[in-house]
Amino acid sequence: MKQTEVWLPADSAKTIRVFNPDKIDPQKHLRVKSIETNSEFTRIDFHYRSSYEYANGGWIQIDKNTFIQPVGSKQRFGLIEAHGIPIAPKKHYFKRQGEDYTYTLVFPALPKNTSKINIIEKEAPGTYFNFYNVDYANWMTIPHPSDLPISKN
Repeated sequence: MKQTEVWLPADSAKTIRVFNPDKIDPQKHLRVKSIETNSEFTRIDFHYRSSYEYANGGWIQIDKNTFIQPVGSKQRFGLIEAHGIPIAPKKHYFKRQGEDYTYTLVFPALPKNTSKINIIEKEAPGTYFNFYNVDYANWMTIPHPSDLPISKN
């Protein structure tokens, strides 16, 4: 039996999933693909394109202290699970430049009516996956066409 997702109003206690309307920018390697919220957790899906700076595309990892934070709040919600991306010091090594890769981070549930967050891997010098003022209030309820699998027919 195939399951169908039902989209409900934002004030519902059910799961709400919204999709970033922006396609990946060729000048950037990472984008938030979608955000899913409910009363138990917050799930954030990412799309990453490996670097053209390195012959094999380089590597990625995520810091165990990654957190999300409603904009304007000091409250932090720490990482619960990471799917598809290793927790540092482990690394995922790419096989080639420009390789598309997706991963998911799971955090505790955000306060009700949150619509703008910061996603912080690490606030320190270096190259970290940090996003500030992610306003997902008006994101789409269907995936962006560039996020759909390509047909093999």
